[in-house]
Amino acid sequence: MTHGVGHDVTRQGEPDMTTVFKFGGASIKDADAIRHLTPLLEEHTDRPLIVVVSAMGKTTNKLEALLAAARSEGKEDAYRECFEALQADHHEAMEALFGDSRDSPAERVDALFDELDALHRKHRASPYARHYDQTVCYGELISTTIVAAWLNHCGIATDWHDARELVRTDACHQAANLDWAATADAIRERLRGSECVALTQGFIGGTEHGDATTLGREGSDFSAAIFAHCLDAREVVIWKDVTGLFNADPRRFDNAIQLERLSYAEATELAWHGAKVIHPKTLGPLQEKSIPLTVRSFETPDATPSVIDAERRFDAEAPSCILREEQVWIEVLPRDFAFMDEPRQHDILGRLVEAGLHANLVDSSAMRFALCLDNKPERLEQLIDSLEADYEINREDGLTLLTVRHPQPGMMDTLSEGREALAERRNATTAQRLFRSSDCPETWHIPESR
Repeated sequence: MTHGVGHDVTRQGEPDMTTVFKFGGASIKDADAIRHLTPLLEEHTDRPLIVVVSAMGKTTNKLEALLAAARSEGKEDAYRECFEALQADHHEAMEALFGDSRDSPAERVDALFDELDALHRKHRASPYARHYDQTVCYGELISTTIVAAWLNHCGIATDWHDARELVRTDACHQAANLDWAATADAIRERLRGSECVALTQGFIGGTEHGDATTLGREGSDFSAAIFAHCLDAREVVIWKDVTGLFNADPRRFDNAIQLERLSYAEATELAWHGAKVIHPKTLGPLQEKSIPLTVRSFETPDATPSVIDAERRFDAEAPSCILREEQVWIEVLPRDFAFMDEPRQHDILGRLVEAGLHANLVDSSAMRFALCLDNKPERLEQLIDSLEADYEINREDGLTLLTVRHPQPGMMDTLSEGREALAERRNATTAQRLFRSSDCPETWHIPESR
């Protein structure tokens, strides 16, 4: 199983004119949003066009709640309530779109819901991660079934493709690793040269044994990059409810500005540190084949977009601020008053990997090793239970991590005024400080350079 972009799937001949569009959940959240796809796709008359689509709105969150109910004893009523509400949401969208039209995909959608219901009974005793992937994939399968039917209803010839048969992965559920060679073969065989719009799902893949897998939360961007890489596409366009990439979340920073040009490397850094515009794995496959990524607004498609490519000279024009909330700070101390040396650090980080967690900030001293982690209860408790067998553990919840790329002199001190920094880290391009969330403002302001 190849876990990186393999040289065996590099460009074969000259690039074709394939364009890959990706639409997230906000762009298909209801019937009105789905209707809005039609003019966007009608304007793109060139073919081939690959369209990668997420689940509708907050469907994945609702499927996670459904999963929790399915795995809990005595929760049959809660499970049934979740299931019927989810089915009703999708029927409401189909009724608004198709009315009594014979083009309605209601029967196919109901068949998918029946599959989902049966799978919960089959996988209730399976490991959580495997059960998770067999559940949440139905958000994308159902949404794309509805969207494909709508586009065909509107006269846009569209073929539906099951990404579980195209994006081939290992069985590392919830964070599957790609088999690039098998994926490239499947995508090229099914999609290369298609004269119809080829519509498929983001976020999901499949093993050689037929199990569904997922590529990590918010992995639909990565899916678009996979299809683009395998088809030597000329461009990937991610359609969002914002005009492009910003140097901070406009909902949390009152003076955030749009970044119109950004390099692959800088966009990867921002994603790695928690910026929620582009999935961290997206840029590597595009960079390898020099495929630009454009972020556009589906609400105002004529607005100036953001473009990510190889050009690096614009990366440091403005500082970028990233907030990670619901953080947990764990201090690990040796029981025997020994040094927290390299073998112990290796041991701790190995257990972090086994728990499937990523450290957003690491701090160490002679007798202390500390980690800032996302509060993912299923995985976090596994890690803490493991560490407590051999170390003393101090834990603090309810924290916010602020990361600033290319900070101006004095900027971190201004942003920290009135707040105690529990930990901090800095290098030549990035500064981080950890605060109690109760001390943080609802709205932040990026200070002007001094």
